[in-house]
Amino acid sequence: MEAKEYSVSLKRHRKEPYFVAHHTKRQHHIASKQACTHNHSLILSTSQNTPPMLPVFVSLLLLLLTSTTPALSHHSIVSDSIHPSKTNQTYKAGSELLKLRRIRTHLMKINKPAVKTIQSPDGDLIDCILSHHQPAFDHPKLKGHKPLDPPERPNGYYNNGEKVSERLQLWTDSGEECPEGTVPIRRTTEDDILRASSIKRFGRKPKPVRRDSTSSDHEHAILFVNGNQYFGAKANINVWAPHVTDGYEFSLSQIWVIAGSFGNDLNTLEAGWQVSPELYGDNYPRFFTYWTTDAYQTTGCYNLLCSGFIQTNNKIAIGATISPTSAYNSGQFDIGIMIWKDPKHGHWWLEYGGQLVGYWPANMFSHLRSHASMVQFGGEIVNARSKGYHTDTQMGSGHFAEEGFKKAAYFRNLQVIDWDNNLLPLANIQHLADHSSCYNIKQGNNNVWGTYFYYGGPGRNVKCP
Repeated sequence: MEAKEYSVSLKRHRKEPYFVAHHTKRQHHIASKQACTHNHSLILSTSQNTPPMLPVFVSLLLLLLTSTTPALSHHSIVSDSIHPSKTNQTYKAGSELLKLRRIRTHLMKINKPAVKTIQSPDGDLIDCILSHHQPAFDHPKLKGHKPLDPPERPNGYYNNGEKVSERLQLWTDSGEECPEGTVPIRRTTEDDILRASSIKRFGRKPKPVRRDSTSSDHEHAILFVNGNQYFGAKANINVWAPHVTDGYEFSLSQIWVIAGSFGNDLNTLEAGWQVSPELYGDNYPRFFTYWTTDAYQTTGCYNLLCSGFIQTNNKIAIGATISPTSAYNSGQFDIGIMIWKDPKHGHWWLEYGGQLVGYWPANMFSHLRSHASMVQFGGEIVNARSKGYHTDTQMGSGHFAEEGFKKAAYFRNLQVIDWDNNLLPLANIQHLADHSSCYNIKQGNNNVWGTYFYYGGPGRNVKCP
């Protein structure tokens, strides 16, 4: 089935500046014409009904009107031609139409022709795209690249007793799936792009972005390791649907695989779940990925919204809603995430729920071409302070770490991967909560969950003004 062509609806956009300006100008022209006709009729009527005793008075009146009308008409024309609001409306209308044309062009670039489309209960359209047509291969460094066969899992992987999850995403509830040889991709809409600050920034983390752990608007509750060479990381992440207050904020829980400094050369690979009204237009938790090679400036993006990540799986849609989710003091659900470097080819592979999703080619990166120097696990929110005080946006379950199982969100079975492709427990662990009165973290260890932690919080409260 071919992807539907995008077009701008007259009915949908009739209230936009272009149509408002056009309609206002036309009404002004009609009103002016009616006013002139009315004045002319009034003059004729006066002259026809005037008694013979007043010819001198009428003559003087006509002379006065005749002498003043050109001046008034001239004044009207000059005002019309220099009226700033009309000039601005015309300029804005042209600007809006240009923006819509650019959006349509961008949509044609990232929405590839589908062989099948599946409707998700949450409103998403999942397009089944031929594997060799996916966005990754638009990248100059990936021209002619052929998807690789799955690598071997790290040593010790099967000791954890991980099982492949059959039900991970809402769109699969219909029972439909994408055919072999295709990859499922969430279709991007015009509204998705219109919610972004610009077409250029669409699909990227909002500015200013995280450069270090003291960012004023990005707040974290994380556990991390550094000081060694890391070739991957693995954890199970508890899934919730936290409340996000502002349309330009988000709440996420993820793994970061990091190399380089927190300057302009930062390289990251990221995966987990997030709630982002700006990116998706709703408050559902969604499986997501992110990458950058220059500290979130011009390279990289979320999911498959730019070329880079090569997907190999026909059952997982990156950016799709996760189902089921956890509930307070009730059923709990978590997802397994693993990012690791294939020793044979050197590419960074991603696993979600026991299924290989795809990989980031090593030649896309500078520092991560060889290894990572830091791994982080935890939560992040954006605090926009749009109302002048700290946001109510929740992290994790929206409850503090001290509340524990079934109430606070958790990460469990945290591990890293070494140079010899071995899964190992974490050593020299550090943790950080930027504002512990808003969101905090509490670490633990046992025989079942290995290294784990609870984290999160409600945001604004008595101690977090």
